[in-house]
Parts: sequence; C-alpha cells; structure tokens
Amino acid sequence: MTTSTAAASPGIPRSLYVLSVFYGGMVCLAGVLGNKQVSIGPLAVEAGIFAFLLLVVVSSAIAELHGRETANSLVKFGFVPLLFAMLLSWIVYALPASPDMAPENANAIQLILGATGRIWAAGVCAYGVSQFLNVYIFSRLQNMPGRFLAVRGVIASALSQIVDTLIFVTIAFYGVFPIGQLLIGQMAAKVALSVALVPFLIVFFVRLGKRLDA
Repeated sequence: MTTSTAAASPGIPRSLYVLSVFYGGMVCLAGVLGNKQVSIGPLAVEAGIFAFLLLVVVSSAIAELHGRETANSLVKFGFVPLLFAMLLSWIVYALPASPDMAPENANAIQLILGATGRIWAAGVCAYGVSQFLNVYIFSRLQNMPGRFLAVRGVIASALSQIVDTLIFVTIAFYGVFPIGQLLIGQMAAKVALSVALVPFLIVFFVRLGKRLDA
C-alpha cells in the first residue's frame, strides 16, 4: 500500500527542490550583503553581487536542467521571500530595541534595516527584470554549437548584470547625486566578476543538479 501510494504521488526532482531552497535564501541574503562595499583588487562593488551572482547561476542551472518555464517560475516565486524580507525588515525596524542591547549594536542594525522605500523598490524592480532577462538570454543561447554551458552562462550573466545595475542605480539614486561614474564602475565590476566566477559556478551547479537527480 505504501509503495503504491508513493509511486502514484507526483515527485519534484531533487535538484529542483534543493536549488529552489538555496535560491530563496540567496534572495533574502543579497539585500543584507548589499549594505557593504568591498574592494577586490582595483574593483569596488557592493557585496550583494556575490549572492546575486548565485541567483543568476542557479536560475540558469534550473533552465539547463528543467527548462526555461521552470526557471521563470523559480524567479516568480523568488518575489515571495524578497517581499516578506522587506516586510519583516520594516516591522523589526519599527519595534523598539531592548534596553539591554548595546547602543552601537542597536544603531548598526537600524542602519541596515532602515533602507528607504526607494531602495527597496529599486531592488525589487532590478531583481525581476534582470533575472527574467538572464533566463531568457541563457535559454535562447542553447542552440550555440556544442552547447557551451560556461560561455552561455557568462553572456547571460554579464548582460543581466548590466541591466540590473542600470535599473537599481537609476531608481535608487537618480536626482540624489550624479550617477554616471557609479553606473560605469558598478557595471565594469559586475561584468568582471561574472567573467571570473560564473563559468565555474554554472558548471558546478549543473553537475550538482545532475548528480542529485541520478
């Protein structure tokens, strides 16, 4: 009876389950890491790029393993943890800190949680457009000779990173200060990181997915 029931139940591929859980975590983490600017050699970039690159790579890996529509569904569901993270951040920001909490710690967490609505809106718009664009470009390149996985991943990631930066910086900071140099610097840094990291990451996650489903 147990065997029959299990066989009749629709299953979710193990790779899709594991990578989806990982993706949801990275969606929430990207906004937190983005509060710090880091220097990598001559490059200066907000640290959220590392989590965002993982989002790009995972959505591409899902497209490779399970198709474009499944990858697009993953991106859509990614809005759920993103919006709840925003809501919880605002709630925790509004709640008074415990008197036992060190003042410097209380001030630091308020600074991180107190992002303006404009910043959050920029993040949501940039996430949606760039992630869907990444899946679209990656999937359209599947007809490349030899199905060059790493090359397709780099092209899709670099182009989506450029669009992500353009949308986020424009919505978040246009009119606050001149954004030309910031746009150029962030685009260059993100493209460089895409070229350096994505080839290895995309191959790793696709191989991991195939191993999980084996």
